[in-house]
Amino acid sequence: MLEMIVKGGPIMYPIVLCSIIALAIVIERIFHLHRAKIDTKKFMDEISDKLKRNRIMEAVNMCENTPGPIAHILKAGILKHDRPKEDIKESIEEAGLYEIPRLEKNLPVLSTIAQVSTLLGLLGTVCGLVQCFQVIQEKSTSLNPVSPGDLAGGIWQALLTTVAGLSVAIPTYVAYNYLTNKVDGFVLDMERSATDLVNILTQRGADYEA
Repeated sequence: MLEMIVKGGPIMYPIVLCSIIALAIVIERIFHLHRAKIDTKKFMDEISDKLKRNRIMEAVNMCENTPGPIAHILKAGILKHDRPKEDIKESIEEAGLYEIPRLEKNLPVLSTIAQVSTLLGLLGTVCGLVQCFQVIQEKSTSLNPVSPGDLAGGIWQALLTTVAGLSVAIPTYVAYNYLTNKVDGFVLDMERSATDLVNILTQRGADYEA
């Protein structure tokens, strides 16, 4: 592996660096999203049951003891249980503005790495071809025949950087799409849970006034 990196030329080093950064981000994001995942339906049923029984603090404590963005935004809404519907929705939206960027953390970096790795591979290919043509020019000027061995270094560099760039870009792009879909799923669950909570609190307030 080290020999291939050396033969690939200086462009191989930023490609290797991109692969290390991408791997670290993917591992960190998968771990974070796994910890934030909960059984949304079961959680909402329990929250709804506590709110209908007027056990507000128990619902708040349950949100505090549950990891993930859904519990956090529900807590923000429950704390405004005695306020008008607009205030509850505003509180949930503000909490969502804080939670969504946490879910999307470093995903733009992952997308950038997927694109940059491909371009670095292309750059290495061009540099390798330039090296080949330089050798051809030097040999032609001195009237010496060009042998395959003279071009081997440039061809190695062109091929290795292309392979390395694509080898980093393809799995990184796949991982980016996978994580993005996971985040979209979280956001959808957050929106559904927020809507259910607003309806529950609004109905609870109407029943209380009646």
